Amino acid sequence: RLGSDPWRDRLEVRSIGMSDETSPHRTIAERFIDGRSSVGQPAVSPNGTRIAFVVATTDLAKNTTRSKVWLDDTPVSAGDHDANPTWSPDGRFLAFTSRRGEHRGDSTLHVLPVEGPGEVRTVCTMPDGLGAVAWSPDGRWIAFTSRTRHERYGAEDASWQAPRKIERFFGRLNGEDWIVDRPQHVYVVAADGTGAPRNLTPGDFQHDGVCWLGDSSGIVTSAQRHDTWDLDHASDLYVVSMPADHDGADGEQGGEVRCLTASDGNYGSPSISPDGSLVAFIGSADPRTHPKNERVGVLPIDSVNAPNTAIRWISAALDRTFQSTNGSRPPVWESNDHVLAVAEDRGDTHLYRISADASTAPSPVIDGACTVTGFDAAGGLLASTRTAVDHPAELYVGDEQRTHVGDATSRRSLGWEKFTTPTADGSDEIDAWIMRPVDFDPTERYPVLLNVHGGPHTQYGESFHDEFQMQAAAGFVVVLGNPRGSSGRHTEWGQAIMGPDHPTSPGSGWGTVDVEDLLTIIDTALDRYEFCDRGRVGMLGGSYGGYMATWLAGHHGERFRAFCSERAVNNATSMEWSSDIATGFSAFHGGTHLELPHEYERISPIEAVRDIDAPMLIIHSEEDWRCPISQAEELWVALKLLDKPVDFYRFPGENHELSRAGSPVHRVQRAEIILDWFTAHLAG
Repeated sequence: RLGSDPWRDRLEVRSIGMSDETSPHRTIAERFIDGRSSVGQPAVSPNGTRIAFVVATTDLAKNTTRSKVWLDDTPVSAGDHDANPTWSPDGRFLAFTSRRGEHRGDSTLHVLPVEGPGEVRTVCTMPDGLGAVAWSPDGRWIAFTSRTRHERYGAEDASWQAPRKIERFFGRLNGEDWIVDRPQHVYVVAADGTGAPRNLTPGDFQHDGVCWLGDSSGIVTSAQRHDTWDLDHASDLYVVSMPADHDGADGEQGGEVRCLTASDGNYGSPSISPDGSLVAFIGSADPRTHPKNERVGVLPIDSVNAPNTAIRWISAALDRTFQSTNGSRPPVWESNDHVLAVAEDRGDTHLYRISADASTAPSPVIDGACTVTGFDAAGGLLASTRTAVDHPAELYVGDEQRTHVGDATSRRSLGWEKFTTPTADGSDEIDAWIMRPVDFDPTERYPVLLNVHGGPHTQYGESFHDEFQMQAAAGFVVVLGNPRGSSGRHTEWGQAIMGPDHPTSPGSGWGTVDVEDLLTIIDTALDRYEFCDRGRVGMLGGSYGGYMATWLAGHHGERFRAFCSERAVNNATSMEWSSDIATGFSAFHGGTHLELPHEYERISPIEAVRDIDAPMLIIHSEEDWRCPISQAEELWVALKLLDKPVDFYRFPGENHELSRAGSPVHRVQRAEIILDWFTAHLAG
């Protein structure tokens, strides 16, 4: 039957070379990907009179995403990859990062005069990335993070490189490749561009985030510098002093290091209070338990190896995670008494004001059906970037929208309807959404696509997703939700599917109540909305959502006509030695694959491969280190040997972030494959 379908015939021809230029789904994908602009990284000047931010625009013709720094309502940087605007303490200069070096991969730091005449000056060039830019309070120094390469990277090619000696876990990261010989360090450089950058934290350890002490005598960063960090998964806050000979000195001699915390939790994103006495951060206790709702804490800056019990968790009255799916920045101090931070809440991501003494519960500053993707406050002015389901992120000052760079995309976008449905046991309710197809006719019946997010401790919600817009534009009803295990809810919700043998937070494990919730979501949509054709339902997801696609295909395949399993976990056991975060899954399941072999086997979708009968589309990136492509290969080989209907697409040069940050050309091709494939299998 499928072989006689013209869409199926077209798919088989195009699967080799993507040569069909007339596919309507390619046009749909291009419409939502090419030229789409969004705003991020707002930075308010110290006196609260001006705002710098970044506008990113996808360029399909050049197969890249361009980004420029804007000031108020005008672009002020000339590069194609400019970002991280950071104000000098006096507001006269703006630092930003770019890629303007002589060699491919070079990252550059620049300073732009804002008040008065002058030219943009290049402060330094780094060969391997540059981020977390922070200007010292005295205006003399700029700190940043960058990777420090082993000398092997200077070889002509890999055949000349010395072998790597691997001694710890987590030596390779998705999107970064090997980091065991490229640790991320904190550097400082003179703001006037005199002298070379100096490495404050040389050695083997990784560092993340930078903020300055109030007197410019050093910085605070997050790092894993204790011997057992790759086994206990703890991270700490450290104060690193500026060396006594820092004036004009270069080199690798780091500053004096003092640990603020006690290696008993995960502590990151530090931010110093205006009076310099407290450091606010985002983190949690018990690093061997994941997931959990990350909280905002404060600690005196003069602490030394302070245990978790000495930390004041100032956001504890709001049981939501302050580590957002859409990215989080360090807390921003409004005054010595309050900080601002974002938290997820049932599909929304809101900005909250939190008292530094925890005397009152966090109160919303920005709420409603939106996702706050960035924010900053200074001089009494609050700026934020926000996105909604039908609009990419824009700049807001207070509640006034200041930019409209995404209006062209918004005019092509649809809204949706939120609904809730009780869990199967009636103990709680599940948040879900439904998007009607373009040119909707309530008398018609439409094919349905159930989408499942990755994580699993992330959330879908009130933000712009081009995938949903493209599915609706192709004529599908789009259904999605946040089953147990998702973020944006109370702690017990997120931890409901932790391993049944977990020592501190036992749950029912993957493939249990999360499956119940997803089936409840789709059943509720089919029962409640008559325009949904219950005979034409497909399901797709990536990462953990891909895991769920393979799981549902093997255990509930009769409920769906077709599946797309993308960048999936198909064998939980082999993930424990092949993933870039191998051994880290024990924090979720309650033990390693050596300790709990039967649980790892139980939750592996590949165990039910003989029961997969519905057509399966597999998509995977060849440089995915989070869920290595061997996960896809194992599923494909098994399905082929069993003579099951399966199509497999491999994307070269892409990693786990293909759908979100892959090249524009690959993102268009991926969307086209998915839309063509589901149209073929749900057409009749």
